[in-house]
Amino acid sequence: MARKPQTIFVQIAAYRDPELVKTIEDMLENAKKPQNLVLGICRQYHPEDGFDNLDKYRDDKRFRISDVLYTDAKGVCWARNQVQQLYGGEMYTLQIDSHHRFVQDWDLELIEMYNQLKEKGHEKPLLTGYVSSFDPDNDPSGRMQEPWRMAFDRFIPEGAVFFLPETIPGWQNLKEPVTSRFYSAHYCFTLGQ
Repeated sequence: MARKPQTIFVQIAAYRDPELVKTIEDMLENAKKPQNLVLGICRQYHPEDGFDNLDKYRDDKRFRISDVLYTDAKGVCWARNQVQQLYGGEMYTLQIDSHHRFVQDWDLELIEMYNQLKEKGHEKPLLTGYVSSFDPDNDPSGRMQEPWRMAFDRFIPEGAVFFLPETIPGWQNLKEPVTSRFYSAHYCFTLGQ
């Protein structure tokens, strides 16, 4: 499949999230080239909620929406797989949760970081992180300004790893992404193939 130059396939698995529409609006408003975005969304909804209504995007060719009644939902990994079936050959892909906020020109910044790592010899860079929090009732001033990464905290009794965010040391002086030990499925950017 030939990739479509400079396009980003944004993958969003949403489960009855009141932040979904606000996430989409903020993403489009802060993108340098919103025309290059394609949003694949698995919207797991309850008919009475209403806050995650995507009707205003249904005629927009940039949107590929899979509506799933909440009683038919089968978990976040299943929903992410549903979204991945909507991929159409975009050059890059960004997987996020349905509750995010974006900096100005975030799309070009991600592409520049990716290309910077390619130039340094990384064959297929993958940008991931523990995205800093925000307060939806006090946005944008309630956004955490320090970038975070995932850090091992402990093993839980069931044997799985429990992660916590930690501030990336020296982030104020960084000129390029730092290596990571862990992959975060709620924020990942890489080549779309």
